[in-house]
Amino acid sequence: MKIEGLDYNTQREHLVLPEYGREIQRMVDHCLTLPTKSERQRCAETIVSIMDRMFPQNRQNADYKHKLWDHLALMSDFKLDIDWPYDIQQAHTITTKPEPLAYPMKDIAVRHYGYMMFELFEKLKQMEPGKERDELARVTANQMKRNLVQWSHGSSDDEKVVSDLARFTDGKIQLDLDTFKFEKVSMKDMEPRSKKKKR
Repeated sequence: MKIEGLDYNTQREHLVLPEYGREIQRMVDHCLTLPTKSERQRCAETIVSIMDRMFPQNRQNADYKHKLWDHLALMSDFKLDIDWPYDIQQAHTITTKPEPLAYPMKDIAVRHYGYMMFELFEKLKQMEPGKERDELARVTANQMKRNLVQWSHGSSDDEKVVSDLARFTDGKIQLDLDTFKFEKVSMKDMEPRSKKKKR
């Protein structure tokens, strides 16, 4: 259905910098059509002063005036023939999208323990028996239990943790449940600190 005089933003021309709105873009388009350089210069300066008033909070930035002129250059597609008060060559970088960051995808046998736990398993496999290895095994086992509580919505099994620790350390770490005591873990302990403070 098409009604004369009504149109949607999706049907209109794409805005280079939507934060300034369609009216500023129209002013820039009008400025491009002015016949003399002095008229275009006066019009451009007026547009920049309006842009400045739209975002007064940006005046705190040292180079905010330069940015306004860069934005004008972008909205005019660098076709505006005026005496630019600043070098506008850097304006191209404003609309350039950065390259996406590579997300580290590592294959791990059991996702709920996480990659860092598997680094600990490797460390435990290489350590000589002694107090240091025993302490790391204790810390690792307790963290494994915490991870299980989080992923299992509050349920965990000590025997499963002991079995998994033995399996992922190739049998090097064998915890005896008759002597080894896990730290008490509850879902309340798993809540972020910010939530705890609100109560």
